[in-house]
Amino acid sequence: MAIDMSQSTGVGRSGDAGGASAAPSSRYRLNFITGTIAAAIGYLFGHWLGNAIAGHYPSIVNSGSNDPAMLLGFIFGTVGWFAGLGALNYPIAKLWGREVPLAEKKDKYPFMEYFSYSTDHKVVGKQYLVGMLFYFFIGGLLALAIRTELLSPTYHIWGPATYIEVVGEHGTMMMMMMTSIVMGPFGNFLIPLMIGSKKMAFPRLEAASFWFTIPAFFALLSALWEGGFQTGWTGYAPLSIQGGVGQDGYLYGFAMMGFSMILASINMVATIINYRAPGMRWSRMPVFAWGMITTAFTMLLSVPVLIDGLYVLGLDRAVQTSMLYGEHGGSPFLWENLFWFFGHPEVYLLALPGFALTTEILPVFCRKPIFAYKTSAAGMIGVAVLSFFVWQHHLFNSGINPDMRPLFMLSTELISIPTGFLYLVGMGTIWRARVRFTVPMLFMLAVFFNFLWGGITGVYNSDVPVDALIHGSFFVMAHFHFTIMGQLMFAVMGAVYYYTPLLFGIKLSEKLGKIHFWSMFIAFNSTFIPLFIVGFLGQPRRVFEYATRLQGLNQWVTISSYVLGLSLAFFVVTFVWQLVVSRPASPKNPWESRGMEWQVNIPIPAENFERIPVVLSGPYEYGNPNAGPIADLDPVVVGSES
Repeated sequence: MAIDMSQSTGVGRSGDAGGASAAPSSRYRLNFITGTIAAAIGYLFGHWLGNAIAGHYPSIVNSGSNDPAMLLGFIFGTVGWFAGLGALNYPIAKLWGREVPLAEKKDKYPFMEYFSYSTDHKVVGKQYLVGMLFYFFIGGLLALAIRTELLSPTYHIWGPATYIEVVGEHGTMMMMMMTSIVMGPFGNFLIPLMIGSKKMAFPRLEAASFWFTIPAFFALLSALWEGGFQTGWTGYAPLSIQGGVGQDGYLYGFAMMGFSMILASINMVATIINYRAPGMRWSRMPVFAWGMITTAFTMLLSVPVLIDGLYVLGLDRAVQTSMLYGEHGGSPFLWENLFWFFGHPEVYLLALPGFALTTEILPVFCRKPIFAYKTSAAGMIGVAVLSFFVWQHHLFNSGINPDMRPLFMLSTELISIPTGFLYLVGMGTIWRARVRFTVPMLFMLAVFFNFLWGGITGVYNSDVPVDALIHGSFFVMAHFHFTIMGQLMFAVMGAVYYYTPLLFGIKLSEKLGKIHFWSMFIAFNSTFIPLFIVGFLGQPRRVFEYATRLQGLNQWVTISSYVLGLSLAFFVVTFVWQLVVSRPASPKNPWESRGMEWQVNIPIPAENFERIPVVLSGPYEYGNPNAGPIADLDPVVVGSES
């Protein structure tokens, strides 16, 4: 029986809900320029208001720093930012009972859409991609500043106070801003295409989730010229209560990024559950979509706990409550538990999307189906669930009840089982495959090599007696960078090369890409493998002096980090050159992928599909001579599936 799917799709599936927007590419006339002006006005007003309040209540001024002025400045600045962008136009008009007409898309300056409050998921994805890579490279420059200081144990460039400020800024920048480096660009851009939807469920929330990252970034960066913060990225109380106004930048920036993650997660869950095309059963859903929905659920359960902790910390700083101050009846352990209840699931908020990208791309270049598809989905769900039962392994040496240590040591070891599922799914897919060693595939292979180092060394960190020896050392730092940067960032770089034809209509040079890959891969391992050694030999983190016998290894690491930085700079230059100047042509589907995202026209139409497609099979039927098309994309009438 043939039916016209343009009439069969109701609200809550891939149609337009409530007639909110026929074209997701609608945008407002205001943009980042008006947003910046309004943010500056709001910040100055909030700062003035905070000073006025502190003038009447001098006791709330913390160690000579006016926290109410800083926090109110950030809050009013953010409100001004969104008002200047035009984000509040729609809700205010609806509150007044006015119908909001669609904004006309202007083609005179189409690039300005990327500087505006766009509700097109494809524009938001590109905004996220540029923004997240920019934040990553700023964090990388801070890392080079750290390594420059560690060239010598006796000759100092920054001094102890500046050094710890740079360390904290680098760690927070990476851990805070990078949480959305996959869900932001690739999740927003790809998920509607992968599941056969015309848009995300809540386009305005999608846009807001990106624009929250801008005040988060500048609030965090402002800490550098406000005296910094001495707590590192973990913000431990009571040191975080006693610090200067630079700590407010940490507090507010983390909170804004938390709101961004919550909005993005709500949108992702609603879209994947409700907006899948007919025939897109859970058993046919791309692995990347499984990665996004498990990551989103993990964010929704963990990030509000972090925001609650930041709220408590803000009250302790701004109005002199004592919920985290032990001397006045509070407990610094409350902050540690609230922070790490978010902070360790956050590690998997970074790792899960990396594995999802890797598993999505592997079968394309292996030309065979994913090995144990259902196991990969089960592994992601298992990691997401168990990630909430491991947070106190960060507190083994903090003075917690010793009877709790065996439980959290066991739960930490158990999480290696579903993580191993994901690893073995990748190995099984590669086994006896006809591998095409393209640039994206090389990055995916590097993911498994790097994560193996991180996974093996993680076993030592989870064991209480060994953790007592290596806690706070460079061994832990090296393990963490192999687990996150070695896995996540290599997956992201591979995904950039893989999806650039879809995002920008060009195929990046294989030759330049391989130069980038090999220089980055060798320099990364040359940087972080020696840090396992210096950690075992006793060099602590966050200390700018060390034993002279370790100078040779530290110099090797620093020089390798410079090469790593140059490899990333090479990527930026060649990427921008090809994107703006060269623009090499790309076929519609250069990788011969079966994914539904590759079946649309390029450039992708405003609504993705003329009619909602009907999904006929899974996306990984490589090597099957009887495999039909993944979906019926007939623009007029499509067949139904019982």
